[in-house]
Amino acid sequence: MTDLHYTAAAISIGLASLGGSIGIGNLAGKALEAIARQPEQVGNIRATMIIAIAFVEAAILYALVISFMILAK
Repeated sequence: MTDLHYTAAAISIGLASLGGSIGIGNLAGKALEAIARQPEQVGNIRATMIIAIAFVEAAILYALVISFMILAK
């Protein structure tokens, strides 16, 4: 029972990384589609995409912090 926290930490960061990478992949794909449809809006689309990627990465970092908290117990 004492090694269960290692498994919980690994699962939490693994699922967060998986979800984040899928989200960033979808986000980049949709941004490229939008740029292909409206090339004159590339600056606005790129800025919005970078902000959205930062939010997704923040969620992954929160999961990393939570996994460290699990390991500290």
